[in-house]
Order: sequence, then structure tokens, then C-alpha cells
Amino acid sequence: MIQANHIKKVFDQITVLEDISFEVNQGEIFGFIGPDGAGKTTLFRIISSLMLPEEGSVKINGLDVVKDYRKIRMIVGYMPGRFSLYSDLTVIENLQFFATVFGTTIEKNYDLIREVYQQIEPFKNRQAGNLSGGMKQKLALSCALIHEPKLLVLDEPTTGVDAVSRREFWELLNGLKEKGITVIVSTPYMDEARMCSRVALIQKGSILLINTPPEIIKTFGQKLYALRSPDIYRLLLDVRKYPQCKSVFPFGQSLHYVDKNSEINKNDFRLFLKQNKHEDTVVELIQPEIEDVFMKLMEKETETANE
Repeated sequence: MIQANHIKKVFDQITVLEDISFEVNQGEIFGFIGPDGAGKTTLFRIISSLMLPEEGSVKINGLDVVKDYRKIRMIVGYMPGRFSLYSDLTVIENLQFFATVFGTTIEKNYDLIREVYQQIEPFKNRQAGNLSGGMKQKLALSCALIHEPKLLVLDEPTTGVDAVSRREFWELLNGLKEKGITVIVSTPYMDEARMCSRVALIQKGSILLINTPPEIIKTFGQKLYALRSPDIYRLLLDVRKYPQCKSVFPFGQSLHYVDKNSEINKNDFRLFLKQNKHEDTVVELIQPEIEDVFMKLMEKETETANE
């Protein structure tokens, strides 16, 4: 479906994408996972034929996004990160407008948007600007789907919406996947990576790793411990001074810790905690998540840059 080769993009002498190459298969949900500023939005604009790369190429179903941009826009549905529909138009007016732009009608492609649109249809006469975040998200998705695209490009679609709306949105994406629509989606939320067929971890304009979520987790290759304490911040500062500490970082209400040895020396570590008045600390062996792999890759990049 997508073949991207050696994409490079520069803004004001700053390289924001460097040698980006990947392939996306038909019917996949392919995720780009990374923090703000990683280059996800720029990459998606290039894929959607809205921005030109300095170097490299992108082809979608054999069509070049630069040379064949008119044809590309007929087979791609793009949903930008920021709500960009017409706030003064109603829900139904926005949908009718986008259908007309692409030479189709709501009635013709209603089956494709039915599952999404039915959730906002009771509010079809409400101005788009007065919708909640979750409803705006569903309206934008309906407008991106109305011309029956083969590829759906979603730039951080769940940012700024509640947890229930996030879950509902991913259920909708899985439904689209079952209909054969290919989806590429970017997100800063590491937990959403598990819902993708494959993911690319991206940081500072470079892809760190591409694989299925389970295979990415397997690359962690070390024992990981969760540390919990009533004084989590002071614990973080103290554990960083522990001689056998390889890495430690905050993760929700706990710390994720990796020892320099194959596993933690419980007696030594307990003595260290006691000496630093952390007797109430709970130490638990846990399974790593994709965020742990991402942090590990970031550490390697920092070490390489400092050599």
C-alpha cells in the first residue's frame, strides 16, 4: 500500500525528518509512536501530498505523492491533529460539503460511515464548533471517510479527548480495518501502540524501530522492576545514586528500574533503601511495555551522541 524511501525534510536549516523509510501493507493499522516534535505531523503531510520532501519518495498504490497528487487525494482520507472543519457549519452541512468536494453523496457512501456517524447523527443540526471533543473527532473521521478512501491518515486523533472516547475511537478503527481500509495513525500515547498491527517508534525525525507490538517488547531483553513508595520523587533521586542502577524513570505512580546486573541483588538493594529511609518501598518484577523499549532506545541514542 505505502512505500516510503529515504524521506528528508528541512525547515529553516533544521532537519525534521532524516532518512525515513518504511512500508505499510494493505489492511494494516500502522502506528507512528513518539513524543511531540518527533516529526509525525510533517511525515503525514508529506504522505497526504500536502507538503514536499527535500529528498526521497512516497508511493501509495504505485502512485507518487508528488507527481500524482491529484489521484492521491482521491484515495487518501486525511484527518489532521487540530480540528479543521467549519465550526460555523452544522454536522450535516460539513459532511455534505466534503461529499460534494469529492463528487459523491452521503447516501452513496453511508454504509462506510454508518458506524461512526450514527453516534453523532442525533446532533446533525448542531454547529460543529459546539460539539464536544469526542464528537468533533467522530465528525472529522466521517468527513475523512465520506469519499471511500483506500488509505486513512490520522494525525494524533485521540489527543485531548477523554479515555472513553479514545477507546471508542480505536474500536471504530478496528471496524474500518475489517472493511479493508488501511490506516496509518500517529499518537503520543504509548498504550495505543498495542492496538496497531505494527508500529514505528519515531524520535527527532528518525525511526528507531519498526515491528509488531509483541516483537518490539521482546527487544527489551532485561529484567524490569517497578518501585513504589509514598515519597516517589525522593526515591527517584536516591535510586539514581545507587551504584548498580542502570536506568530508572517515572512511570505513572511507580518507578521503572533496570539493574546493571542480570537481576537485582535484593539484599544489597534493601540495605540501600533502608539507609536512605525508604523502608516502605515495594519492589516488584514486571513485564516491560513499549514505553520501556522507547526509553531504552532513547538512552542508547544519548550514549551514542555523547561518545
